[in-house]
Amino acid sequence: MLGANALIFHGLRAPRVAYAQAPAGDFGVATAVSIPTGNQKTLTGWFVQANGPTKSPAVVVMHGWGANASLMQGCIAPLHSAGLAVLLLDARCHGRSDGDSHTSLPRFAEDIEAGLDWLRSQSQLNARQLAVIGHSVGAGAALLSATRCSEVRAVVSLSAFAHPHEVMRRYLASCRIPYLLVGWYVLRHVQKVIGSRFDDIAPLRSITRLNCPVLLVHGREDEMVPLSDARRLLAAGHPGSVRLLEVAGRHDLSTSLDEHLPEITDFLRQSLEPQKQ
Repeated sequence: MLGANALIFHGLRAPRVAYAQAPAGDFGVATAVSIPTGNQKTLTGWFVQANGPTKSPAVVVMHGWGANASLMQGCIAPLHSAGLAVLLLDARCHGRSDGDSHTSLPRFAEDIEAGLDWLRSQSQLNARQLAVIGHSVGAGAALLSATRCSEVRAVVSLSAFAHPHEVMRRYLASCRIPYLLVGWYVLRHVQKVIGSRFDDIAPLRSITRLNCPVLLVHGREDEMVPLSDARRLLAAGHPGSVRLLEVAGRHDLSTSLDEHLPEITDFLRQSLEPQKQ
């Protein structure tokens, strides 16, 4: 049984993909940072300070499963232009951050919260004007973190799934693993190891507990998470607080967001205005 359990998590481990060069642009060169997180581990990331003498709002940007901070650097320039400081993070077991026994949506959320703690410690930033942008698992983690951190004034969720149980069922089906014979055990074991029930960490639950504005961004051609997941999240959220931006694109949205970045930055700027606190 121990061998079977080890095989389960070996098959579900996140790959470490190649790291791009340090972000640079009109904002200058991003500063490399190291941030402590859970289990006495250290996260790596990049920080770009906002322009201006006054305390600025800031945003944590979290990648998805198997990605890293360098793959999210395209959002730095528009966010910086909108007056935001930007912190790109590598989750544990990703990029250049420390490894751990496993990674999961709850641990992504812990790592986002470590980033928020770090931002709050920076005297040049406004500790009560923070936002989070997350992609895929990082989006689910962003929603979960915002339920626990009152300083988060806005969340941008890119390609979030509705419920991890459904994601795992789709994954098992793609691997031709029968649910009734094997899959039920896999899902039960995963929940035991991560220390959370899927129902408790599901974006469908998190979004019902949020009071801050949420912008859901989802590709119409998403091959991994159907657009219907985003529509379910929209329906579950508080009316008037959650918006859905449907875009032409697939799951990674890497080639689809450029034309919509002004809408995303406008959403963040409006949500972080002092009168919205």
